[in-house]
Amino acid sequence: MSAPLPATDTEAAAELARLAEQIAYHNARYHTDDAPEISDADFDALRSRNTALEAAFPQLVRADSPALQVGAAPAAHLAKVAHARAMTSLDNAFTDEDVAEFVARVRRFLALPDDAPVELTAEPKIDGLSCSLRYEQRRLVQALTRGDGQVGEDVTANVAHIPDIPQTLPADAPDIFEVRGEVYMAKADFAGLNARLLAEAEAAGKEARQFANPRNAAAGSLRQKDAAVTATRPLRFFAWGWGETSALPGETQSANVEAIRGWGFPIASGFAHAATTDAALAVYRAIEHQRADLPFDIDGVVYKLDRLDWQARLGTVGRTPRWAIAHKFPAERAETTLTAIDIQVGRTGALTPVARLAPVTVGGVVVTNATLHNADEIERLGARVGDRVVLQRAGDVIPQIVEVLTRDEERPAFAFPTACPECGSLAERGEGEVVVRCTGGLICPAQRVERLIHFVSRHAYDISGLGLVRIEDFFRDGLIGSPADIFRLHEHRASLVTRERMSELVVDKLLAAIDLRRQIGLDRFLFALGIRHVGEITARDLARRYVSMAAFSDMIERVLAVRAATVPALGETDAKFVVRRGRALADAIETAGIGPEVADALLEFFAEPHNRDVVESLLREVTPTDVVHQTRESPVSGKIVVFTGSLETMSRDEAKAQAEALGARVAGSVSAKTDLVVAGPGAGSKLKKAADLKVRVIDEAGWAEIVAAAG
Repeated sequence: MSAPLPATDTEAAAELARLAEQIAYHNARYHTDDAPEISDADFDALRSRNTALEAAFPQLVRADSPALQVGAAPAAHLAKVAHARAMTSLDNAFTDEDVAEFVARVRRFLALPDDAPVELTAEPKIDGLSCSLRYEQRRLVQALTRGDGQVGEDVTANVAHIPDIPQTLPADAPDIFEVRGEVYMAKADFAGLNARLLAEAEAAGKEARQFANPRNAAAGSLRQKDAAVTATRPLRFFAWGWGETSALPGETQSANVEAIRGWGFPIASGFAHAATTDAALAVYRAIEHQRADLPFDIDGVVYKLDRLDWQARLGTVGRTPRWAIAHKFPAERAETTLTAIDIQVGRTGALTPVARLAPVTVGGVVVTNATLHNADEIERLGARVGDRVVLQRAGDVIPQIVEVLTRDEERPAFAFPTACPECGSLAERGEGEVVVRCTGGLICPAQRVERLIHFVSRHAYDISGLGLVRIEDFFRDGLIGSPADIFRLHEHRASLVTRERMSELVVDKLLAAIDLRRQIGLDRFLFALGIRHVGEITARDLARRYVSMAAFSDMIERVLAVRAATVPALGETDAKFVVRRGRALADAIETAGIGPEVADALLEFFAEPHNRDVVESLLREVTPTDVVHQTRESPVSGKIVVFTGSLETMSRDEAKAQAEALGARVAGSVSAKTDLVVAGPGAGSKLKKAADLKVRVIDEAGWAEIVAAAG
């Protein structure tokens, strides 16, 4: 049973912030590092909880909402290339009722009658690494991984060694066509690869490095810097769709998949057309029954709307298409013993309990660790060291503990620390939060090191050659203590070249890589500061809104003044004041998607003198460059649009999606800032207010002309 929803905005905002932080971290571990720490089921549960909270508290949806995220940043050792057409991710369904609701949403969005047929395709969801293959004049010219959905890794040389991928397409294929699918490793091939790695390591007298599961083996093998290594790995490919194309060979999803099959690409067995929802669920049952006997790993079934014209109308929201969904399989379970509970301190000071487990095999994977999330989760489970526990696993990663089987009261309960295990500072839980945090801030070694690691990470400054090990070494030896110190490392060149594995060539390459980052986009600069709740999307939104560091700094000073001037009203409770002040600050920041929680965190950071000193010191070494947001050219780009009354040719959701695609912002009420009102039959008070404010008003036909003119 899922946990009840929070009772207040403050509690909900705190939980949404925690979820955004956790999901972003685990996304990077899975997509970028190929080293996930929690199970697919655990990750899906985090996303589902986030979705439920956003639905219940729409006013608190964050700019860095996980609903807007796809994958993670590309690896540093491979060239980064922008996708011609974004590679999106999929929402999940876990029950038959979820699938029925997905179809109902399609009908509502398209304004279809309840009995209108909605035809789907159904296919196994392969557990591999997504890849886009670009063909020009029917020759393979580029292969990219998904990356973060916008930018992928160039693996063109590597896919040349995958026998399932044709180097050329037949004469009837379009001039430009991107085939998208999954690179995977069969179960038998995975076992053979690990056996070979073990034999080679033993022959060389070294410790064997084996892969934990087929998905990690496929990802690690495809993303090799040296394509010759990839050539030794038994990789396979299944096609499931397409990206940019100069033409389509068919008018439906199923027709185009069959055309791709005809060009020589393997399609996963089980792909089927389903005329009804019941037929699609029957395909799911059949594939689930065959799952254990399939030669490759799958974790569910993907349903897609078959009609392409309906797909185009539905479009995408955030990171996901509205016309597709993944129906996940139930989790796998096993029993083991909880041997210890350790505490890890993260970049923001969060104390996270980690369960150490007696090794157990779950679905073919040996696991020894699991996250326990927080003190509340330990108390809810009643977990004590020495307990027999039930683990749940839905994918290829470390499971979650879902049940404790022993309740031996003689063994002591776990006492969550009240002091930071790294620096000894007080560890406390903020109002409305479930996470216990170290209050040591930048005096805490774990936080300082983690902040520096975050600063140079791929999502932030992305400094080649300056990874976790070197950051820890340099910090330990006093060479760096703040971000600005990184850009002063050239002052220590003489001592750097004397360090182990740091030749003059290596040092000069590192210093050159650091100098290349003395200018960086404002969005990456803001994200790199490690401000709590300010993720990549929030940083990007702030940079697009204020464009320059000077304008951003002016905004901070102005909003800090608003914060100082906002005081409790007579008789107002502390909780209500916090909520009111947060909303006032969010309004003053004037950036879409910035809610009270983010606004408070942003201002707390810049109100702290030490943080200001860190930023000012950094700005003496680097220059954030202006960021300009590119949108589709249209008469409503950058304008605020309000829809009111009934729409007859489309649903309100579809109209909103059209407006956002044209670069407009859709508001729910008319104000002096409104630029355009689209009024249908039955428009009432909003239409009157638009007339009073002399806001331009058009009808639905006029809106359709704007959309058509923008292409």
